[in-house]
Amino acid sequence: MTAVPASGAEPTPNKDTQKKGQGVLKTRAGYAWVGLVAAAVLGIVVLIFILQNLEQAHVQLFTWQWNLPIGVLVLLAVIMGALVTALVGGYRILQLRRAAKKTAK
Repeated sequence: MTAVPASGAEPTPNKDTQKKGQGVLKTRAGYAWVGLVAAAVLGIVVLIFILQNLEQAHVQLFTWQWNLPIGVLVLLAVIMGALVTALVGGYRILQLRRAAKKTAK
């Protein structure tokens, strides 16, 4: 028998009334699987974006010139932004590690 709170909320389940699947351990492999599925869905969305934006755009950087689809240009800009962010973040992590080693001595 389950206890019914005075507030009128749902009763608290005991071991006999728990639903299947509760208490299942969450593992790194499970999180990795979810991440892979999310990455695949995101990849499909990016591919659709590129295929819908195939109009050519003229790009000039210093003396270099290209004609690329707009979707590819946006993708390249996002990749470059992610790389710059990773470089800055990596440098900051190195600074913090050096500072932690100095204070540990």
